[in-house]
Amino acid sequence: MEQEIGTWDSVLLENLSEDSFISNIHQRYKRDHIYTYIGTSVVALNPYHHISEHSLDNIRNYGNKGIFQLPPHIYGLTNLAYQSLKDHSEDQCVLLTGEGGAGKTETFKMIVNFLTHIQDRALCSSSSGTPNVLRKQSSTSSATGVAAMQTHRRASSSCSATGNYVICKASGAAASSSRRQSPSPGPGPSQRARTRTESIERQARRNMREKIVEFDFTHHKSTENISTLLETVGGAYAHTHPTKSCFKHQQTQVSNCTANAYVPTPKATACSASPKYMPHGCRQCGHSKCTRAQSLEKEERDAALLLMHSSNSRLSTAHHQTQPQRGSCSNLVRQLSTESQPERQLNMGSQQRISLYDAHKLSKVFGSTSVSPTPSVSSSLHRRHKSPNQRLRECVTCADVFLEAMGNACTLKNTNSSRYGKLFDIEIDFKGDPMGVHITHYMLEKTRITDTIIGERNFHIFYQLLLGADLQLLKSLKLFRNVEKYELLRNTTGMEEDRTNFHYTKRSLDVLGLSCDEINSIFRVIAVVLKLGNFIFVPVTNIDGTEGCQVSNVYEVQETAQLLNLEAQILINCLTRANSTNSTQEDVGCEMDARQASSNRNTLCRTLYSRLFTWLVNKINESLKSTQREKNLALLDFYGFEVSDHNSFEQFAINYSAEKIHQNFVFNVLRSEQELYLREGLEWSRIDYFDNESICELIDKPSYGILSLINEPHLSSNEALLLRVQQCCAGHPNFMTSGSNSMSFQIRHFANVVNYSIHRFLEKNSDTLPKYISAGFYQSKLALVQSLFPEGNPRRQASKKPTTLSSNIRTQLQTLLAIVKHRRAHYVFCIKPNECKQSHQFDLALVQHQVRYMSLMPLVHLCRTGHCYHLSHVKFFQRYKLLNSLTWPHFHGGSQVEGIALIIRNLPLPSAEFTIGTKNVFVRSPRTVYELEQFRRLRIAELAVLIQKMFRMYHARKRFNRMRHSQMVISSAWRTWRAREEYRTLKYKRQVKWAVEVIARYYHQWKIRQYLLTIPLRLPPNTLSPLSGEWPAAPGFLADASRLLRSIYHRWKCYIYRNSFDQTARNRMREKVTASIIFKDRKASYAQSVGHPFVGDYVRLRHNQQWKKICAETNDQYVVFADIINKIARSSGKFVPILLVLSTSSLLLLDQRTLQIKYRVPASEIYRMSLSPYLDDIAVFHVKASELGRKKGDFVFQTGHVIEIVTKMFLVIQNATGKPPEIHISTEFEANFGQQTVIFSFKYGGMSELAQGPPKVTRKANRMEIIV
Repeated sequence: MEQEIGTWDSVLLENLSEDSFISNIHQRYKRDHIYTYIGTSVVALNPYHHISEHSLDNIRNYGNKGIFQLPPHIYGLTNLAYQSLKDHSEDQCVLLTGEGGAGKTETFKMIVNFLTHIQDRALCSSSSGTPNVLRKQSSTSSATGVAAMQTHRRASSSCSATGNYVICKASGAAASSSRRQSPSPGPGPSQRARTRTESIERQARRNMREKIVEFDFTHHKSTENISTLLETVGGAYAHTHPTKSCFKHQQTQVSNCTANAYVPTPKATACSASPKYMPHGCRQCGHSKCTRAQSLEKEERDAALLLMHSSNSRLSTAHHQTQPQRGSCSNLVRQLSTESQPERQLNMGSQQRISLYDAHKLSKVFGSTSVSPTPSVSSSLHRRHKSPNQRLRECVTCADVFLEAMGNACTLKNTNSSRYGKLFDIEIDFKGDPMGVHITHYMLEKTRITDTIIGERNFHIFYQLLLGADLQLLKSLKLFRNVEKYELLRNTTGMEEDRTNFHYTKRSLDVLGLSCDEINSIFRVIAVVLKLGNFIFVPVTNIDGTEGCQVSNVYEVQETAQLLNLEAQILINCLTRANSTNSTQEDVGCEMDARQASSNRNTLCRTLYSRLFTWLVNKINESLKSTQREKNLALLDFYGFEVSDHNSFEQFAINYSAEKIHQNFVFNVLRSEQELYLREGLEWSRIDYFDNESICELIDKPSYGILSLINEPHLSSNEALLLRVQQCCAGHPNFMTSGSNSMSFQIRHFANVVNYSIHRFLEKNSDTLPKYISAGFYQSKLALVQSLFPEGNPRRQASKKPTTLSSNIRTQLQTLLAIVKHRRAHYVFCIKPNECKQSHQFDLALVQHQVRYMSLMPLVHLCRTGHCYHLSHVKFFQRYKLLNSLTWPHFHGGSQVEGIALIIRNLPLPSAEFTIGTKNVFVRSPRTVYELEQFRRLRIAELAVLIQKMFRMYHARKRFNRMRHSQMVISSAWRTWRAREEYRTLKYKRQVKWAVEVIARYYHQWKIRQYLLTIPLRLPPNTLSPLSGEWPAAPGFLADASRLLRSIYHRWKCYIYRNSFDQTARNRMREKVTASIIFKDRKASYAQSVGHPFVGDYVRLRHNQQWKKICAETNDQYVVFADIINKIARSSGKFVPILLVLSTSSLLLLDQRTLQIKYRVPASEIYRMSLSPYLDDIAVFHVKASELGRKKGDFVFQTGHVIEIVTKMFLVIQNATGKPPEIHISTEFEANFGQQTVIFSFKYGGMSELAQGPPKVTRKANRMEIIV
C-alpha cells in the first residue's frame, strides 16, 4: 500500500473539504485506483476499461486480511461484512447506491463472485490464512498469555474513568489520528517466497520464549512502545498475474480475427471508446466473471493434464495435430504464452459489449479438446469437481447470466442497465460456506416491452434468441432471424455479441436444473411476446354502426396459437372482443375498436413477460434454496436516480425508490449515529446533512401523497390527476408546477429537479390484464402458460380487486427497508466520472453533483470525528472478557463497567480508541476493531489448545490406569480359568455319553405320545366344515398313522354336517346349487352372490295384513320372493320402482304403496328368462303368446337380487310345469313388447374403481341399448 496514490481513506485527508475529497479521488482515478474508503464504506468510480486481474489469489488475499491491510477494494468491504457475519452471528447487508451507469451491476457481480469463492482460500496454507498470530511456547498457560499482552501494551494505554467513563479522550486524539494514517504493506509475495516465509516463521516460533503480537503495525506513525516484531520478508511485495481472458474471447485472441468485432455507431464512437461495464476481468473485454473462470480453469487444466499424461502416444500425437479449439486447455496455454503486449493493449480497448456469461464448465474442456476421456474417467472427474459449494457457485453464476439476459437492457446512459431491483440473500452457515441463495426482484420495467425509447433497446433476451438460436429452434418457435420484422424491436439493432451470448443463456437454464420441456416453454413464451407485438388490428364498421376490429395478419395469429397450444379463435376473441366467453365461436362478447385491442395486446405482452420473469426467479430460488435456516448476507442492487428528456411514471417510480434508499442511509447512518452519541452523553458537535424525509412524505404520505392521490377512484383522466396533485401538494417546498398549460409537474428530488409528464400516469398505474384474457390463456395446453395465469382458472374463487402499480411499489419498498433495517448495513457509493463513458475522463461538475446529493461529505466528517463501532456493555463484556485473566472466566471485582475498563486497560491498544458511554462501548477506528477481533480469535485458539491439552492428559491417564488394572485382573483370571477348564472338560465327556443313551430311548416314545395327545389341540377351530383340509403335521415315522386318522376324521365331519341340516337349510342349499348350475362361468355378477344367502322376503310381506287378504283371493299364500325392484319402461328405458312378489304359482307386480295388483302372470306362462353376461342387474321374463303376452309382452326388471329372483323363478316354473324354463344369457337377444319385437343389446362400458351406477338404457326405434 506504499504505492497507493493520494489518500486511500478519505477520513485521513489533512485539510478535509469537498474540494480536497474530490481532488483525492480524481488523483487516484487517473492512476486507475478507482476505490477509496470512507471509514468502512467504499467509493467506487466507473473506470470504463479493464484495470487489473481479479483472480482467486486476490480473493484469498482480501479474505485473509483486514479491510485496511490491503489497498481499497470492493473485496475488502465484502470480506468485512462476511467476517462480521461469522464472528458476530448477525445478518449483514451490502447496499449499492449510485445513478445509472455508475457500475452498480458490475460491482454487484464482483461481490457475489467473492462470496461464492471465499471458502476456496482454504486451499492455501494455514499460515497465510492468519498472518497475525500470538507466538507461544507449548508449555505456556493462558494466564501467561495475558501477562505477555500486558507486557507488550502500548505506552499510551493508561486509562482513567470519568463520570461517563470516557477514557482518555483528550490525550487519545493524537493516538487515534495516528491509527488512521499510512496503511500496512500490500499483497503477499510469490508462492516460493511465501513458502520460505512460513518455514522462517515456524522456526521462529520454536525459538521464542515469550509471547508477542505479530500484528503488522508498520503503518502506525506513532511513537508507542511496541515489542519487536518478527522480521519475515524484506522489501516490498510484488505479485503479478499473467494476462488471461475468458473462454468467451479465446477464439478471437488466438485467431487474431477482428472482422466480426462489433462496430459501434458513430454516436457511440464519439461518446464511448471503451466497454460499458466496470470491466475487472478479461484483458480483452473486461469480462467481469473471469475470476470464476480462473477457478474453473485451474480445475479443468488439472483434469485435462491428468488425462493427457495417462493417454498413449497415439492420442498425444493426435492431440498436437488438432487445431486450437475455443475453450480448450491447450488453446489457453498457447494464448497466454504467445499473446503479445500490443495485442493485449488492443484487446483492452475493444468495443465489444461485456456481459456476464460463463462458459467455464468442465464438460467444455472435454468437448473442445481432441482428447476424449473414457466415460468412467469423465464421470469420476465430474463427481470430483461437483462439490456442493461448486454446484451452488455454478448455479449462482448461471442465475446471474439468465437474469441479466431477461432483466437488462441498453439505455441511453448504460449499455447494460439493470431494469429491475434485486436483493440477493446468501445464506452462510457457521463455517462460512454459502448454503443457499434467495433472490427477490423488485419493479421490473415491463413498459420497456412495448414502449422503447429511440436510441435504447429492449431486453437482451429478444436479440439473443433471434440472433443466437439455431435454425431448428427458430423454426420451432416460428421466428425469423431479422430483428426488423418485429414491432417490439423497432428502431433497434442487434449486436454480434448477442449471437454468442445466447449459447451461455441457454446453457445456464440447463445448469439451473430446468427440464427440456420447461426450457422449451420459456422460449415459446418469449416468442409469443414477440409475435403478439406484430398483431395489426384493422378497424371495421359493423352493420349496426358500431366500431370493431379484426386482425389483418391472420398467419401470425395461427402461429402464436400453435406456440400457446391454444385455439386460434380463442386468441382472436381475447384480443378483439371484450368479456368473451373464451369459446371457439366467432360472435361472442362485445367487439372492441382497434385502439382498445392494441392497448389490450400491449398489456398482455407486458403481463406475460413480467410473470415469466417472476416464474423464472421462483424456479431459480427453488434450485438455490437452502435446506436449513442460516445467517444471511444480503446484497441490494436497486435502481439509480434517473433523469431523461421525457420523464413519465416509470422514472417517477424509479426516483421514488432512490429517494427511499437514500433516506434509509440518511436515517440509519447520519441521523441515528449522532442521536446515539447524544443519548450516550458523548461530547459531540452536530454534523449538518440534507434530510430528504420531506420529499418521501410528499410522494408516499397517506391520503395526501402523490402515490395515494394516483389511487383515488374518482380520478378518471390524467388532467384531473394533475389538478388533484396540484391542489394537495401546492404548498410543499419540494413540489413545483410547470405552468398553467403544461401537463406536467416538478419535484425537487435529493439529486436533482425532475419534470414529470402526467401523460398516461393513470393507465400505467392500473396496468392490469382483463380477467377474460386470463381465462382464455388458461385454456392453453402449455403448462407454463397455465401457471402464469392462475386467475383464469374457472374453479378458482374470484379474487379481490387487483392492486395498482403504485401500491405494489410502496409495499415492496416497505418490505425491503424492513429487511435492511434489522441488519448491519455496509454501503458502496458508485460514482459515474463522465457521461461519455470514456476512460480517464473526470467531469468535475458531474462528480461534485453526485458527491453532494449522496451526502458523502457528512459521512466523511461523521467517520472522522465519530466512532465506527459500538456494543452494549453486556455484549462487549461477554465478548471480550476472555482477554483478561481477571475477568475470565468469572469476574468478581465489581460492576460490568469496571470489568470493561479493566479489559481495555490491559489491551496492547491505545485506550483513547475506546469510549465508555452510559449503555454502550464505542470504538473509534475500524483498525482497532480488527485488531481487537484478532486478539479475541487468537485467545480463543489458546483456550482451545489448553482445553485439548487438559482433556488429552486426563483421557490418557485414565486409559493407562484402566489398562494396568485390567492386565492384572486378566492374568489372575486366566490361570484360574485354565485349571477349571481342564476338569470341566473331562467331566463333560462322561456326562454326554450317558445323556445320549437316555435321550435316544425316551425320545421315540415321547414323540408318539406327544403327537397323539396334541392332535385335538392342534386342529383349527373350523375343522367341522367338510371343505376344510387342514390337518396337523406329523413326524416322518408316523406318516401312515396320520394318513389313516385323517381319512377317518373327514368321514366323521361329513356325517355330522349332513345331520345338521333342517328342511329350510336343505331348500336354501338346493337354491344355491341351482344358481351355480345356471350362472357359474356364465354371468359375471354370480361370484358376488355366492357369499350372500337368499332371503326371499326382503320386505317382510308375509306379515302384512293387506297382503294376507289379497293372497287369499288369488291363492298365492306362500311368498317365495318379495322385493321392490325397478321395472324398465318399454318406450323410454326409464326405471319405475314396483313391488315384485313371486309365489309358488305365479308372478305378481303390485304398487309398492297401495299393494294393488297391476299384473299377475302364472308361472306356467313364463317360458324363458334372458340376461346379459355382464355385471348388470337386468333380466327379461318372456311370457307366452297368450292374451296377456299379446297385450303386454315381456317384462324387463332391474334388481340387485337378479341371481336370486331368476333362480327361484326357475324352481317355481319347474315345480309348476314339470320342466325347467330356458335361461338365455347373451349380449343380444329379442323381446316381445306387445305388437313389437325389440332387440336388447348390451354393451360393456369399462370397469371403474369407483362404485358402479345403474346402467344406461336408451331406446332407439326397435332397439334398446344398455351400457353397463
